[in-house]
Amino acid sequence: MTPEFINILGTRVLAINLTDAVTLIQDWIQIGRVGRYVCVTGVHGIMEGLRDPSIQSIHNRADAVVPDGMPLSWFGWWYGHREMDRVYGPDLMLAMMKLSAEKGYTNYFYGGKDGVAEELGSRMAERFPGLMVVGAYSPPFGPLSPPEEASILTEINALKPDLLWIGMSTPKQEIQMAAFSGKVEAKVMLGVGAAFDFHTGRVCQAPRWIQRAGCEWLFRLCREPRRLVKRYLRNNPLFLMHILMQMTGLRSYPVEKR
Repeated sequence: MTPEFINILGTRVLAINLTDAVTLIQDWIQIGRVGRYVCVTGVHGIMEGLRDPSIQSIHNRADAVVPDGMPLSWFGWWYGHREMDRVYGPDLMLAMMKLSAEKGYTNYFYGGKDGVAEELGSRMAERFPGLMVVGAYSPPFGPLSPPEEASILTEINALKPDLLWIGMSTPKQEIQMAAFSGKVEAKVMLGVGAAFDFHTGRVCQAPRWIQRAGCEWLFRLCREPRRLVKRYLRNNPLFLMHILMQMTGLRSYPVEKR
């Protein structure tokens, strides 16, 4: 049974936690339908969707949008969903790697800079004995050309992975999953962004207490100011303003009908 969703600025976000997200994905794998995709979304993704209706539509057409950010969980708590908690992309990946090793699920890694997906697959296989990594691909920068897309889909579809991990920036990974949906024969696609860089040691993760305090953005800003300053200084104040307007009823944020 799919958990209830809450409307966060016009995006459907499941009132879910990590344990229940893992159970939901496991259920989907067992059902066997292909082409599902999961958006692991925080403030950045919500704001990208608010600015661009096509991005918000991709989120709302996903099989699940899970809260990769404490502010989204806090919003759910405010509306009585005390079971809701952060489904952090790197943690979701590790939980599913462990389950995959136990259940025999197959995994394909797509994304990252040249060689990152391959290294990630090797590291996960070392960390979780018995894990089946069936392939990895680091795409070129920018959108795939039709021949490139056809080539990689042919490879993935020949392998038919249970889990297709997409590690790109937001909203590129969401756009990629939506483009693959209906064409790819992976059972579940998961967009986990920086998890590829975290788990290969290229980027340092914030300590857990900083994550739980909702301050991971500040930790990452201090480490990568040039890349992230525009994102955080633009998104965070605007997110707070829009959330306050939604909570007080000053503005409505309707959710697109499926």
